[in-house]
Amino acid sequence: MKDILQILEDRRGEASLGGGQKRIDSQHGRGKLTARERIDLLLDEGSFEEFDTFVTHRCTDFGMESQKPYGDGVVTGWGTINGRQVYVFSQDFTVLGGSVSATHAQKICKIMDMAVENGAPVIGINDSGGARIQEGVDSLAGYGDVFQRNIEASGVVPQISVIMGPCAGGAVYSPAMTDFIFMVKDSSYMFVTGPDVVKTVTNEQVTAEELGGAGTHTKKSSVADGAFENDVEALAEVRRLVDFLPLSNREKPPVRPFFDDPDRLEMSLDTLIPDNPNTPYDMKELILKLADEGDFYEIQAEFAKNIITGFIRLEGQTVGVVANQPMVLAGVLDIDSARKAARFVRFCDCFEIPILTLVDVPGFLPGTTQEYGGVIKHGAKLLYAYGEATVPTVTVITRKAYGGAYVVMASKHLRSDFNYAWPTAEIAVMGAKGATEIIHRADLGDAEKIAQHTKDYEDRFANPFVAAERGFIDEVIRPHSTRKRVSRAFASLRKKRRSLPWKKHDNIPL
Repeated sequence: MKDILQILEDRRGEASLGGGQKRIDSQHGRGKLTARERIDLLLDEGSFEEFDTFVTHRCTDFGMESQKPYGDGVVTGWGTINGRQVYVFSQDFTVLGGSVSATHAQKICKIMDMAVENGAPVIGINDSGGARIQEGVDSLAGYGDVFQRNIEASGVVPQISVIMGPCAGGAVYSPAMTDFIFMVKDSSYMFVTGPDVVKTVTNEQVTAEELGGAGTHTKKSSVADGAFENDVEALAEVRRLVDFLPLSNREKPPVRPFFDDPDRLEMSLDTLIPDNPNTPYDMKELILKLADEGDFYEIQAEFAKNIITGFIRLEGQTVGVVANQPMVLAGVLDIDSARKAARFVRFCDCFEIPILTLVDVPGFLPGTTQEYGGVIKHGAKLLYAYGEATVPTVTVITRKAYGGAYVVMASKHLRSDFNYAWPTAEIAVMGAKGATEIIHRADLGDAEKIAQHTKDYEDRFANPFVAAERGFIDEVIRPHSTRKRVSRAFASLRKKRRSLPWKKHDNIPL
């Protein structure tokens, strides 16, 4: 018996070394952790249960039969994050460059199937050179099998991708279908075709970092939701995110202990809105003052900064926040901000996360670039996302809410449950100056008359009371009481049930 146990330990030791000490040292030399080190940091200590430790590939072409490392380039299994179950796979770059073979893909598919069946998130740590060329179409079939699992798991369990090395070619489409993608600065990249192919086909000179690095995907393409300094920080932030999320669509988000009075009054909010309606202010100040203990987990912080998305807690319960940011482009909606917010709203609705919307929006961004880029359809994505959401929704209008953008931002007309406005709110078809120039076009030559007309329009419409008179605003509230009012609103909605007409699936304007 002792001999057999020793054989087992020897094999486990061999598997744990992956591609060998030399390759592990090389990985460390690039500032990267190994696949197993990453799992150890991500999961609670001692909680990891590994699957398929001794799996090897079945390829016999190109001399592959002579190198059959245990695990075949990916470590898979399950464990816990703060006591809550998650499934994880971590690609091992030290084993054949982390390349994906048929058996490598089968290991990933196995834990994804188990995650769906057992109702727990899937976290994928990507660090792979791509398809294993020696296996040809078998490796492509493996990718296809993983993609199908991503699709079937979407909206059933949260899926999180962490890019910690190369992720190129067909490999990028699995992370692209997950709910969140995080990258590591200077050591991870994603692209469909690499710099050499780009140069050959288009004659463009571009580095891997410029083409698909963390900066590119968090600031320009919106492919990634966040970028971190190193592997350790990235994994710590993934742990923090998981704490906000439910395990599956069959469960509510977790309720955490809180030490912040829900009735807390923030007197400073009474002076948050500047006297000049064209002066910006930082909407993040309001978010932080509303949140339990001022804790805000922002999503896509570097992309489309004119809208803010992320998670807070109110009375210990997760709430998704969508907020216009007057500090950037005056908080207007445009193609990028509409896509960003729509994706976030749909995620929250998938997983029964209530949505808080903070509104200060002067309209949609005008211009040929926006129209040619399809702002109509992209703006409709956000409209559609709010309109189909069945989770509790609370809206607070702090200042401007003009035109179609007022309707899009979780208005009463899209079945928002509670719609509050501050006394500083301006809910109107458009700004006073533009409206006056249309209504009183005949007086355009008379500056004094136009000024008076503008003042009359502001007095009549630049307030929340016209909308309140029609029931489009449920209550005009004092800014300092916002946390209390919003917390009570969500508390009253905890047993909300709303269903949509039966359909196979919707046809959102993509």
